[in-house]
Amino acid sequence: MPYVNIKITEEAVTNEQKNKLIAGVTSLLQETLGKNPKTTMVIIDEINIDNWGLAGLSVRDYREVLAKQPA
Repeated sequence: MPYVNIKITEEAVTNEQKNKLIAGVTSLLQETLGKNPKTTMVIIDEINIDNWGLAGLSVRDYREVLAKQPA
């Protein structure tokens, strides 16, 4: 029984987008590994950007630093 945990930042992800992720991952596991879609579990965790760190900063702060850098 495959178990896939997708973690994304909590930023206006629609139910349609989540459904596409679930269907796509399930299909990929079936096509690639021959896994049964009926026993494939996909969990999507939406994480607030203040609770997700990157390069020693929260995602919010990291993005602020990037925005201040010249293009």
